[in-house]
Amino acid sequence: MPRAELKCTSCGRTIPGPGATQFLCPSCGEASIGRCQRCRDQSVLYHCPKCGFDGP
Repeated sequence: MPRAELKCTSCGRTIPGPGATQFLCPSCGEASIGRCQRCRDQSVLYHCPKCGFDGP
């Protein structure tokens, strides 16, 4: 079975790449949040699809 591509939660770019990260939502701890290096560096907001939490 092919693996699903990980996407940056903020911009939708495919990750992983250099400087990318993935973590569970700090609010609900259930949804996976992906962040590309560009969005991390520029502190672009992300939105948790499960609980609606907005983070830097």
